[in-house]
Amino acid sequence: MDRKRQLLAGLPKVDEVLHDSRLEGFVGDTPRELVLDAVKEAIDERRQRILQSWEHMDDMEPAPFFDTIKEKIRQKRQHSLKRVVNATGVVLHTNLGRAALAESACQRLMEIGSGYSNLEYDVRKGARGLRNSHVEQMITKITGAEAAMAVNNNAAATLLCLSAMAEDREVIVSRGELVEIGGSFRVPEIMAQGGAVLVEVGTTNKTRLSDYENAITEETAALMKVHTSNYRIVGFTAEASLAELAALGKKRRLPVIYDMGSGLMVDLKRYGIDEPTVKESLRAGIDVILFSGDKLLGGPQAGIIAGKKIWIDAMKNHPLARIARIDKLTLAALEETFRIYLDEEQAVKEIPALAMLAMQPAELKKRGELLMRRLAGLSWCEAELIPVKEKAGGGCAPLAALDGFAVSISAQVPAEKLERELRKGECPVVARIIKDRVCFDLRTISDADTEIIIAAMRQAGEALHIMP
Repeated sequence: MDRKRQLLAGLPKVDEVLHDSRLEGFVGDTPRELVLDAVKEAIDERRQRILQSWEHMDDMEPAPFFDTIKEKIRQKRQHSLKRVVNATGVVLHTNLGRAALAESACQRLMEIGSGYSNLEYDVRKGARGLRNSHVEQMITKITGAEAAMAVNNNAAATLLCLSAMAEDREVIVSRGELVEIGGSFRVPEIMAQGGAVLVEVGTTNKTRLSDYENAITEETAALMKVHTSNYRIVGFTAEASLAELAALGKKRRLPVIYDMGSGLMVDLKRYGIDEPTVKESLRAGIDVILFSGDKLLGGPQAGIIAGKKIWIDAMKNHPLARIARIDKLTLAALEETFRIYLDEEQAVKEIPALAMLAMQPAELKKRGELLMRRLAGLSWCEAELIPVKEKAGGGCAPLAALDGFAVSISAQVPAEKLERELRKGECPVVARIIKDRVCFDLRTISDADTEIIIAAMRQAGEALHIMP
């Protein structure tokens, strides 16, 4: 017990540590509060170790103690939200921020974010303006819709749509389309929050047009179709097409809502992505379409609502519209993203998500060979180029398996250990593990990412003590 008291008494005072010469020059321009937190945490950790296992502790050596403080300061210097290298091959990786923005969209973010803007100001009239006006004209031009608006995500778009069009009334949906989206949010729950009464028709695998028609009553407010973008039912199946639902809606004077989800703007079938496009969906005659901004559209997180003006106006005037509205930065990036679609061929080149999905195996193989040449300087590992199957991700095109290549690493340590170390850098590298080997999938690696991967591998080799 005397030994325990002695160790506790030997803990340094916070002020003593702060003024210790071993921290001079290292701290630099780090805010004092961060340094203070690091010192307090290191002292507290040492105190807890003494209290829990003092019998097995040697005298507190200063060098490891100050190394701990320095590591804590390094960690605190880093931002919580940071850039990472996506080497997984999943183009729209939800956990990694989904779609990367086009360069021109990033420039617009800087331009609008660095000063004031006409967010809700009509410059010509010198009076209050409407924030949705900045994207509505571009969305309608690209999609062919009568009117449009944007909210903060597609779940919000669905909620606003149902609240404005079907509160306390029935909405008919196929049982096979009652999907669950990311984060365990389910269509029936969103409908309930929107005040709509869900009417399920058909079965899991088959829903015919007659099922919708037979369910229509005086309480019916709308027919709704939900694109099963994150799964497919195959085999003995049947479903009513958009055109059939639109014709039924017109016949019974009911609006048809299409929750599309992915928001594909150009046909990507030639690249292996078989998803409906916004334009063809609207041409089928539906009244309102809902889709995400940060999936196959390739823009910022947003929920886009387009369709007949009478319904869009009802949503614009609904109280939820203010709650779900988007900020100036999202508007800036979204407007620029849609502007790129004025030239569809150019869009496939400029919008990162589309460019990645359109990459052919030959190009990916060439990128892989370049990365392998750079990795050849690391004698502690061997690199091999292997064929892989890749996913669009983001709840899109679930059956698509794109042909690609990855650089597979064989090292002197277990793959899990190397993969974990690659995530510790200032710019973490998130890789795949295939057959006990760390793999860098080329489809989602940019030219700039290559240098980061090389630096991360060198750092990992040093940290794991396997560098020659």
